[in-house]
Amino acid sequence: MSNPLLTPWATPYRLPPFDQIDSAHFRPAFETALARHRAEIDEIANNPSEPDFANTIEALERAGALLTDVGSVFWNLASTDTDPKLQEIERDMASALSRHSSEISMNAALFRRVEALHENRDSLDLTPEQRRVLELTYKNFVRAGARLNDEDKARLKSIMERLAELSTRFSQNVLADESSWLLLLDESDLDGLSADFRAAAAQIAADRGAPGKYAVTLARSSAETFLQTSTRRDLRETVFRAWASRGENGGETDNRQLIKEIVELRAQRAKLMGFESFADFKLDDTMAKTPRAVRELLDNLWTPALGRAAEERAQLQALADQEGATFAVGGHDWRYYAERVKKERYDLDQAALRPYFQLEKMTAAAFHVAERLFGLRFVEQKDLRLYHPDVRAFEVLDRDGKHVALFLADYFARPSKRSGAWMSDFRSQHKLDGEVRPIIVNVMNFTKGADGAATLLSLDDARTLFHEFGHALHGMLSDVTFPLISGTSVARDFVELPSQLYEHWLMEPEILKQFALHAETGAPIPDDLLQRIADARHFNQGFAAVEFCASAYVDLHIHESGASPDFDASAFERQSLDSISMPEEIVMRHRLPHFSHVFSGDGYSAGYYSYLWAEVLDADAFAAFKETGDLFAPDVADRLRTFIYAAGGRQDAADAYVGFRGRMPTVEALLRQRGFAPANA
Repeated sequence: MSNPLLTPWATPYRLPPFDQIDSAHFRPAFETALARHRAEIDEIANNPSEPDFANTIEALERAGALLTDVGSVFWNLASTDTDPKLQEIERDMASALSRHSSEISMNAALFRRVEALHENRDSLDLTPEQRRVLELTYKNFVRAGARLNDEDKARLKSIMERLAELSTRFSQNVLADESSWLLLLDESDLDGLSADFRAAAAQIAADRGAPGKYAVTLARSSAETFLQTSTRRDLRETVFRAWASRGENGGETDNRQLIKEIVELRAQRAKLMGFESFADFKLDDTMAKTPRAVRELLDNLWTPALGRAAEERAQLQALADQEGATFAVGGHDWRYYAERVKKERYDLDQAALRPYFQLEKMTAAAFHVAERLFGLRFVEQKDLRLYHPDVRAFEVLDRDGKHVALFLADYFARPSKRSGAWMSDFRSQHKLDGEVRPIIVNVMNFTKGADGAATLLSLDDARTLFHEFGHALHGMLSDVTFPLISGTSVARDFVELPSQLYEHWLMEPEILKQFALHAETGAPIPDDLLQRIADARHFNQGFAAVEFCASAYVDLHIHESGASPDFDASAFERQSLDSISMPEEIVMRHRLPHFSHVFSGDGYSAGYYSYLWAEVLDADAFAAFKETGDLFAPDVADRLRTFIYAAGGRQDAADAYVGFRGRMPTVEALLRQRGFAPANA
């Protein structure tokens, strides 16, 4: 039987033929792709010719194309529309692919060729991009263990296989806890909830086999909105505890023992590589470079954030006391009373704002900003066969009508999708053998409007949409030759700059007046409401900074200290938080048992601080536009595209930022943005 994953894709945009792909196709496709890649690697490693850039580095860049295609389809589907069959394959392939990667990185003959080129790089007459790719290739081999002795190579290979298995189980456990939990409500339980939330909750309940009921899920847009608006303190506590305890409920989906083993193995990996801790190892390859630099950044925000959070807590408690409360405000109360205080102080609440933030209009706003900045147009393609009925596709064109990318928008929550929001690709851009244009996907977990009604977003949801679209632009606008440095293949603490910077345009009155249109009346958002949003921009920033920084501190702590023999993840978390005087009313944005950024793979391990590091950059970068008086200043936008969005990883991140801005920023821009320093400081 023919396997659609192994035949050329004669589809529009060379899109994967989703309608032909079955889960049974993946194992044989992986087996074939792995065998082909091994043969390609052997040919490079055993080439009798002297190594040169073409027969070694370029050849490595070309190798594994089939494996990349098969993997891109599989891993995207495993995250967005999984099932038990895909999850079983995911568990098996995680370790198999880790083993395959280690075999390449530890291939002595192959590394000798790369090392020889690296040693002679100054005499090879390379372009700057070629030199960068050579240097990164060499560095990646070294960091993957190429210079270790045979015994240590075997140990590292075993560690990496086990880590891949554990990370997959961690992710699947979090998904299981999230997708299986449901709070069913009756009509009498709905006080405080908006009409659109009630309608969506009724639809969720009906879809889950409980018509006539209303359902709250652990999708952030469902749980957080409920915590902000429900008057029922007992139900808020139920939702909050379920949200906070994902991965910590005992039984097969409890992640605490997995965390212990992951941390132990990461520490062993770091020691093999000659580093004091896993944090030292991971940060050596970032802009921050050291744990000390990360801690200094966090400390700069932590002290003012704690002070502001204490003030905010007092305000919330005062309101609760005023209403006759006989309790101290807790974690399940904070969002509810914060919304009440915001309403009282700024005449702002979720119910008033949500009708102005329609998903369709916010998507159009994100497209509009990209058109103004970069000359892009987005043309919906309704006849393409995609992997789920909720997914939409847009061809992206430049000013001259030339194809730039295909953009997929997968915005709605479903039980088969992991939580959160992210950008990924089904194909990345490169020009190694002609122009290859990307297929980029944004994934969210918004609660769909019921019965065809508009999907209404919170302001935070709208920011998330803009954030992920900034990542998408980083992938779509990529203009490099080599796959290794394409799109978002940059330092971890630089990758959030394009996304966080893009959020700024959402909050500009010029954009909101055009796209924040009331779902029922069509009227644009009023000027006085815009002013109230602006006035409230620093509201609850103490809380937001504390919940974020706490997660970043604990991530750093656990990867500096490692896991003792009697390690317990929950106890470590409490001790770590006690050491920084964490307020008991605020919970980490991501507690360890469900901290997927850190334990579902090691992308953000010892690196959750990256969002804050990038915020230092994005606050300063947006000022480059504001200083001109033009949000879309063409010369600034051109530099932004050239040095940030199109450049991929072809130069050091700091050099890329200086190319755009002319200098590096200081932390003061971040403190002003958060409202922790005077605007004119």
